[in-house]
Amino acid sequence: MKTKRIIITGGPGTGKSTIINELTNRGYACLEEISRNLTQEAKKQGVDQLFLSDPLLFSERLLQGRSRQYEEAESLRSEMVFFDRGIPDVLAYMDYIGSDYPKHFVEACKRSIYDEVFILKPWKAIYISDKERYENFDQALVIHEHLINTYNVYNYKLHNVPFDTVALRTDYILNTLDSL
Repeated sequence: MKTKRIIITGGPGTGKSTIINELTNRGYACLEEISRNLTQEAKKQGVDQLFLSDPLLFSERLLQGRSRQYEEAESLRSEMVFFDRGIPDVLAYMDYIGSDYPKHFVEACKRSIYDEVFILKPWKAIYISDKERYENFDQALVIHEHLINTYNVYNYKLHNVPFDTVALRTDYILNTLDSL
């Protein structure tokens, strides 16, 4: 059985992790966002925002972690595995800040193909900044556009998740997958 790899993506503060938690609670295999862990590890080493101070190093670590997650999905022996962001998100964020990145970033996107991508639009009513999320809402809107552009470059069809309760947003994702 081939594992379907499904990305939940969107700008910061759109509810991705909350939906991933809901999917986990419903018994689905999910792989969590790793950028918070990288940011927290860097803070322990005295670097407040590694992405801002050394975006290439941060993105390299993120790419490695997401590539490991991509491979890990097969070992979960589940029909579907949900990812809180995917490898193309790394490139979208680098494009957002206007930074170049090595060719192996692009190669990772070409090599690691996901089956479906669900994108969440920035939603002002639920947007909250915190210690790891430095972006404001207007920046989240710009990041959202970069995510759309990046996923389009790699020929993904994006499924837009409507604003609603966590349960209904999760239902939308699962119902969409059932209908494919």
